[in-house]
Amino acid sequence: MGNVFGRKSRPSRVTEQDKAVLQLKQQRDKLKQYQKKITLQVEKERLLAKQLLNNGKKEKALLLLKKKRFQDQLLDKTENQISNLERMVQDIEFMQIEMKVMEGLKVGNDCLKSMHEIMSIEDVERILDETQDAVDYQRQIDEMLAGSFTQEDEDAVLAELEAITQVGVNLRPVPG
Repeated sequence: MGNVFGRKSRPSRVTEQDKAVLQLKQQRDKLKQYQKKITLQVEKERLLAKQLLNNGKKEKALLLLKKKRFQDQLLDKTENQISNLERMVQDIEFMQIEMKVMEGLKVGNDCLKSMHEIMSIEDVERILDETQDAVDYQRQIDEMLAGSFTQEDEDAVLAELEAITQVGVNLRPVPG
């Protein structure tokens, strides 16, 4: 009865890596909240220790300063943990990018392989040979046509060329 509106449930696009990154970021945020809490507490205790010193209660002030020192060490550890978490998040995210690049390279490689299967070296050589044969055949036709002009035709073409190159000469339409 889960399909009330007739929709089929789609598979989640959230990967295990995404879940891990989210969990790491949540942990980082909790550590930052803890860090803020400890920082405020350290500041209050420092002020309280100062006040105790002013009131002549040196032993209690010393005890509070020792506690403050311990909490400062906790803050340093917390900062290191936050740095480690952030580094791990960056490593995971970069690895996801590398995986996508590798998938892209694999798809490209597969595409090239399939194209190479379609077009073999023998086919390319055959096509190039056929193309060269067609060029040679066309050259033969051109030579035949060029050779069919008589000397009189050649002289007429040269004379027309001379007439075109002279300034102020009107071109007459070529009979065709």
